[in-house]
Amino acid sequence: MTLTSMLKKFLLDNGATEVGFADITHFTPKQNLDKGIVFYITYPKEIIRDMQNAPTKEYLYELIDLNRRLDSLGMACEKFIIDNGYNAYAQTKKRLGTDFGEFNSFELPHKTIATRAGLGWIGKSALFTTKNYGSALRLSSVLTDAPLDIGTPILKSKCGKCMECKNACLGGAISGKEWNYKLKRNDFYDDKKCEKYALKVSEENLGKADTVCGKCIFACPHTQKYIKRL
Repeated sequence: MTLTSMLKKFLLDNGATEVGFADITHFTPKQNLDKGIVFYITYPKEIIRDMQNAPTKEYLYELIDLNRRLDSLGMACEKFIIDNGYNAYAQTKKRLGTDFGEFNSFELPHKTIATRAGLGWIGKSALFTTKNYGSALRLSSVLTDAPLDIGTPILKSKCGKCMECKNACLGGAISGKEWNYKLKRNDFYDDKKCEKYALKVSEENLGKADTVCGKCIFACPHTQKYIKRL
């Protein structure tokens, strides 16, 4: 069994829904760590099904729990790689903190690695999107110099003419323009409008202002197919 297959099995056995590997040579924030390992965990169907009036308290609690589980899995992945003789750095939420910079984004977002690993694309909502789960998932990643077999990058959107997330976004953050790998996020999505509306709607729904919403997650047709599957 190769290191790639062993690592993928390890992550799946420990809670990941899907795992991918990418070449990040040209945009790694850590010198010599030129491979990216990315993995995600999906939201439970029942949590998303009840989000007709997102956000809900259940969604917020699940988001917090998924972040915790992803951080734990990232650190376990880092240890697995180091134990096999290579260097690794888990991009955990705890390590990266809450200061995302001017555009609410990390230096190397998990979703960038995920598209380069071929796991999915960036939706018009600026969320990572897959055919099987829509955007009802959360990501994490680990940087390494381990010799891993990499996936085939997805470099453009598969959303087509769909505007469901745009229509669902009452904050007007989604332009409707399709993503491709050459675009910056704010070329097609306004994070400030998203944040402003999220603070408002979370105050209304949860009784406390927070930067959570989730309306675009619920609206995505791929998400809807996921939550309706038996």
